[in-house]
Amino acid sequence: MGSTDRGFQLPIISIAPYWDSQSVNTTEREAVSKALHSACVEYGFFYLDISGCIDPAETEELTRLAREFFALPQAEKDKIALKHQDSARGYQRLKENVTNGKADNHEGIDFYKPVENPDKSRPLWGENQWPTVPDFQTKYEKWIEKMKKLGMILMEAQVTRMAYGLRMDTEEWHQLRAQVDDSFWVMRIIGYPPLPDDHDGFSCGAHKYTQATDETIFSLLYADATRSALQVFLRKRGHVSKAADGLPDEHGGEEGLWINADPIPGCIVCNIGESESIRRSKRLLTHNRIVWEIWTNGLYKSTLHRVVHRGTNYRIPFFFEPNFTANIAPLPAAKRVNAMAEKGDTPHEVYKPVVYGDFLMRKVGNNFATDGRGKYD
Repeated sequence: MGSTDRGFQLPIISIAPYWDSQSVNTTEREAVSKALHSACVEYGFFYLDISGCIDPAETEELTRLAREFFALPQAEKDKIALKHQDSARGYQRLKENVTNGKADNHEGIDFYKPVENPDKSRPLWGENQWPTVPDFQTKYEKWIEKMKKLGMILMEAQVTRMAYGLRMDTEEWHQLRAQVDDSFWVMRIIGYPPLPDDHDGFSCGAHKYTQATDETIFSLLYADATRSALQVFLRKRGHVSKAADGLPDEHGGEEGLWINADPIPGCIVCNIGESESIRRSKRLLTHNRIVWEIWTNGLYKSTLHRVVHRGTNYRIPFFFEPNFTANIAPLPAAKRVNAMAEKGDTPHEVYKPVVYGDFLMRKVGNNFATDGRGKYD
C-alpha cells in the first residue's frame, strides 16, 4: 500500500531574478538555473515561488470563477460542451475525460492556443469556448499571458544551466528556442467533486484516487488549499513505502516514498513531462515520459505522481508546450555528454524523435468519451 513521508518536501525555487527583465543579476540568475537543473534531475517536480510576480488575490479569483462555473446547472455548462467545437476545446462532464480507457471523476474545461483559420471539423483546430460567467474570460486570459511568459522564462533559466552542464553553444540554444517560441499551450480548469461510494474509476473500495496526465515541457499548476491531493513518488534507495492512508501500492516495488506536494501560498507546482500511463497490478498510474527526457536523452528522468481525492477541490494546470510543428529530438549537446560518460560502457539509448503536433492529436483523440470512443479513433 502506498504511503507519504512528511520528512521530505519538493524544493522551492524563486523565479524573481528572471521575472524582471530590467534588472539583471547574473549571480542570482545562475543560482536559479542551478536549482532548476538540480530539481529536474532529482525530482522532476518543484515549487515555483511566484509571490514577487503575481498577486495572490489573482489566483484566489480564478478559483472563485471556476467554482461559480462548475456550480451552474448542467444545461448551462453543456452550452460550451466539446461537441460544439473540435471535441478538444470546451467543457467535459463528469467521467467524459478518459485516461487509457478509464473514466476520470472530474469536470473540466480545456483551452488551447488559438489557431489561424479555425475549423472545428479538424482535430484541435476549433475555437475556445468561454463560460459566460462575468469576468471569466478576461481574468483567465490575463493568467494565460502570465503563464506563457513564465514558460519562456523557465526555458531560458533551464537552458542557461544546460549551457554549462551540457556545453550547449549559442547556436544550439537558438535552435532549441525556435521549437518553443510559438508554444501550442493548453490550459485546463478542473473541478473534483467528492467521489461517490460506488465509484469504480481509479479507486479501491473507499480509497479513491485519480490519474494525473501531463504532456508538456512545463506543467504549471495552481491548486486551491486542499492538502494531500497531489502526491509525487521520490526515488530513494533504502526507502520502502509503508502501508498508510489506504492508498494502493503504485510504484511496483521500486525503492522510494510518496511525498505530498501540498499547496504553498505564493507558489505553484511545476513539473516537466509528457505522461505515459503504465498498468501495474490492474491499476493505471502515471509515469512521465517527457519532452525534456528526449531533449536531454535521459538526463531528466520520469516521475510518478497521482491525484488523491480529498473532497471538492479545484486545479488550474497550464501546459507550456512546444510549437505544434516542433520536431522533438535529443539535443546534440546531450548526446555529447552521453558519449563522454560512456567510456566503454554500454552506449546510451538514443531517444526517437517525435513531431509534437502529431503526438498531441493522437493523445487528444483518446482523451474523451462523449459517445464511448475518442473523437479521432
